[in-house]
Amino acid sequence: MSALFVLIGISILVAGGFLLAFLWSVGNGQYDDDYTPSVRMLFDQEKNTAAKNETENIQVTTPTTK
Repeated sequence: MSALFVLIGISILVAGGFLLAFLWSVGNGQYDDDYTPSVRMLFDQEKNTAAKNETENIQVTTPTTK
C-alpha cells in the first residue's frame, strides 16, 4: 500500500512538471501563430518559382564591335 502512495506522489510531481512546462511555453509565445507554419512550404514554393522565373527571363547581351 505504501508503494501506491509513492507512485501517486511521483505522478503528481511529473504532472506538475508538465503543467509548468506548458505554462512556460504559453507565456513565451510558442502557440501564438498556429497557421503560418502549416502553409510556410506553400509560400516558399511560390518564392522559389518566382525567383526561377526571374532568372530565366534575364537576357544576356554581348557588345558588338564595329
